[in-house]
Amino acid sequence: MEISLLKNITIIFSLSIIILIAFQKMKIPAVIGFFLSGILVGPFGFGLISDVHQVEILSEIGVILLLFTIGTEFSLAKLMRIKRVVLLGGFLQMLLTSALVTLVLAQLGTRFNVALFIGFNIALSSTAIVLRTLQERSEIDTPHGRSALGILIFQDLAIVPIILLTPLLAGTSAHVTESMSVLLLKGVVVVGMVFVIARWALSWVLYHITKTRSQEIFIMSVALICFGIAWLTYEVGLSLALGAFLAGLVISETEYNHAALGNILPFRNVFITFFFISIGMMLDLHYLQQQVGMIILVTLLVLVVKGLIAGAVVLILGLPLRTGILAGFALCQIGEFSFILSRIGMEHDLLTSDNNQLLLAVAIISMAATPLLISLSHAIAGYISKLPFTAKLQTGYKKESEYPVERKENHLIIIGYGTTGRIAARGAKNMGIPYIIIEMNPETVKREKGRGEPIFYGDASQEIILEHAFIKDAHTVLVGINDPAAAERITEAVRSLNENAFLIIRTRYLHEITPLHKLGADEVVPEEFESSIEIVDRILSRHQIPQPEIANLTSRLRANGYKLFRRLSDKSNNA
Repeated sequence: MEISLLKNITIIFSLSIIILIAFQKMKIPAVIGFFLSGILVGPFGFGLISDVHQVEILSEIGVILLLFTIGTEFSLAKLMRIKRVVLLGGFLQMLLTSALVTLVLAQLGTRFNVALFIGFNIALSSTAIVLRTLQERSEIDTPHGRSALGILIFQDLAIVPIILLTPLLAGTSAHVTESMSVLLLKGVVVVGMVFVIARWALSWVLYHITKTRSQEIFIMSVALICFGIAWLTYEVGLSLALGAFLAGLVISETEYNHAALGNILPFRNVFITFFFISIGMMLDLHYLQQQVGMIILVTLLVLVVKGLIAGAVVLILGLPLRTGILAGFALCQIGEFSFILSRIGMEHDLLTSDNNQLLLAVAIISMAATPLLISLSHAIAGYISKLPFTAKLQTGYKKESEYPVERKENHLIIIGYGTTGRIAARGAKNMGIPYIIIEMNPETVKREKGRGEPIFYGDASQEIILEHAFIKDAHTVLVGINDPAAAERITEAVRSLNENAFLIIRTRYLHEITPLHKLGADEVVPEEFESSIEIVDRILSRHQIPQPEIANLTSRLRANGYKLFRRLSDKSNNA
């Protein structure tokens, strides 16, 4: 066992927890805390961790899992809807940014090949930080979120030909065209294979895996798909991140996408911290201290220029001014792939050590500022939108309705599709009440999905599963499962995300009522009590008691019983 790795992880987590607690109280974004942790533990800080390579390996896993979860929350249909943003928007953003930087640097006396290489570096934005921030703010599926995602996808694709062009810029290779043709062919074959597998085999495989009812087998299978496709794309010369995103996309086409996401998220949240920390570890504090003025000036120029170009590209695509401003703020930083590119540039003498540190410092500062800039962008966009621009610029010529978001509001969430869930769904359908069903039985999900029911597979005790059912907009939540412990976990999860939804739970025994009320359930219906009422009804019917008298009695018994249960729960809560 590598004891040094275990020691490094312990150091990173210990320091990060302390910093994050302090930053949370000061309302500073967590990503800045991770950068600071990396600076402090790294070789240019206190030197607590000398083997940066170990942390970089863990950070690669974090980036893979991040892009996988993004792909899982997206879908092939949504990707096809933004293909114009990917192809045209991404191309224009890369072209305009790199061309402008190259022109300015060449005018300042930098050799053209070096200026172009630096232009490529600056044109790249941070897929990891932008998508993580937009995901946390639930803005991935907004017009500006989709615009940013489309441009980032193009950048991830562009990194491969840029790497192949680097030796040519350095004057050390003359076979770039041949290499790129082979790479393109390999890429088409691999991507085609991935989507064929997704179309014809993946849903069938996951169906039989979920039938085992083994959480361990399901998690391992999802991880295998994620890392297997990422490794396959890397082997043909594409990026790991792109492969992970493709893996997420193919999972998103199955009915198990939400369950896969819920199980992978905890691992992603752990490993992505290593990515941010590894970036901080690379910053030379001595250089930062010596060149602080230059670094701040270049950082501001990069943020402004990149933001304006990205925003202008979104406007060229026909989207409204507000969307362009928000996308510009999201894409204004230098990204993590520039670190890979700059290392290759150092190897080919396209960058000096000082230039590399300057790019690194600007990238880290701009990345650290991204969450704050994105949070401020809405207020700034609102202010700018009120300025006397033309109506055409404010509305755009591509209506945002071309990017529909399938949401439900004021709806019923049915958890568990047994007898109670079926009856509730039938009643909601007859009354025109919108509803969503969450079910853990894969056979039920497959059958009912084929019948057109709005049902998906997932564990409703996981908050991410409830979020995919739009829990924050739900009017009522019905829990109709036969697992008391799971019902309590679901109650806690529902209340943490929506304090106002009416939460009704069907349970089996009377003693289960009080704990559920204490956790926040509005109504708990025990089968034990209801079956007793039904038995009384049938006994009285056999004794020839008139039906109106029976109905009156059972109504009073039911009302008094639930009042008693409520008083007992209230006393327990106050105790």
